[in-house]
Amino acid sequence: MNRLAVALLLFCAPAVCFSADTPANADLDRRVMAIASELRCLVCQNQTLADSNADLAQDLRNTIREQLVRGASERDVIDYMTARYGDFVLYRPPLKASTVLLWFGPFLLLAGGLYLLSRRLRARRAQATELSEAERARAEELLKSG
Repeated sequence: MNRLAVALLLFCAPAVCFSADTPANADLDRRVMAIASELRCLVCQNQTLADSNADLAQDLRNTIREQLVRGASERDVIDYMTARYGDFVLYRPPLKASTVLLWFGPFLLLAGGLYLLSRRLRARRAQATELSEAERARAEELLKSG
């Protein structure tokens, strides 16, 4: 009977240990997700680590968790990820010399495209209104006969 009780206790003990969701675990999970929402998934690139289901995103969330358990601050974890993967891992990269094109590149491309479009439209308009002498004489003849 004692062996059966001990076996049952040993069988159920891991389930009890792992199912206990303590406030400390909830706080750790909240901190992990807060940091993960500031970092870009390197696989998906348009999602945060918190939103991504990629295997690499899961590994990086586990890395964040391990560092927080070791006592690292949120800033330390973000600095670690930035040192390892560069500014690209930040979902909102800082404005500095190496990221100027990242911040202002789309606006520059839009301005350049609008400039080229306006030049092309002006050239077409100018080309459409210019008539040769023969065309001008023909147009006057048609207007007089009509």
